[in-house]
Amino acid sequence: MALLKRSEKAAPGVGPGRKGAPAGKSGGKAAATTGRGGARPKQKLPRGARLKQIRQAFVLTRKQDPKVLPYMLAAFFGPFLLMLAIGFVLGQPVYLGILGFLLALMVTALVFGKRVQSTAYSQVEGQLGAAAAVLNNMRGDWRVTPAVGFTREQDLLHRVLGLPGVILVAEGARNRTRNLVVTEKKNLARWIGDVPVYEILIGDGEGQVPLRGLEKHLLKLPRNIKGKRVNELDRKLKAIGAAAMPIPKGPMPTRMPRR
Repeated sequence: MALLKRSEKAAPGVGPGRKGAPAGKSGGKAAATTGRGGARPKQKLPRGARLKQIRQAFVLTRKQDPKVLPYMLAAFFGPFLLMLAIGFVLGQPVYLGILGFLLALMVTALVFGKRVQSTAYSQVEGQLGAAAAVLNNMRGDWRVTPAVGFTREQDLLHRVLGLPGVILVAEGARNRTRNLVVTEKKNLARWIGDVPVYEILIGDGEGQVPLRGLEKHLLKLPRNIKGKRVNELDRKLKAIGAAAMPIPKGPMPTRMPRR
């Protein structure tokens, strides 16, 4: 199952690009639309592309989760029939019926999104690069560099840059990934100054963060730096680069077992 890949995002705190004034009688050219900090404006999806994505997600999810359709039907008809019944009791069946229909659509969309996400996580848990796939599909402006470090046993270390600072996300055994974290911190020291560095180890043990809770964990981190600072650090860290590892980009991987 694949999570729908989000569109490229501008830096936090950065508004949409400024449009240049239209050409006057003198024939001057209009300025290109750009965002501050070099961020590109969001591109609109072609007409019907969103519905195509939703339909594809439903088909793929239903193959792995046959209960998704019954759950969606219950999520729709439950609120709708309840509001309609209340409307008949109060003598306002049309008004409350419309409200119930809108509420039913919202609840159905929420249930569908949760089932899609749950199915996606169940397919990638325990696979190589699962955390990188989750990081690349998170909400918000996160600059993700997969596999900045790795071991022969396929333990991985990913680097994430965002408003909280730098987050190092490790996949694998604690004793092996610890060396990766220490090495990466030394590499970052001369580039990031006093920017906070957080460490996360993926797993279900004590002091670890489960894969399903990774996005929620990162969203709860404090906002320590500004969007302008994020852009500056992003340019600097690109010079460091990353190790050459086959980490999935975009949609979550479905078949990539550990060797």
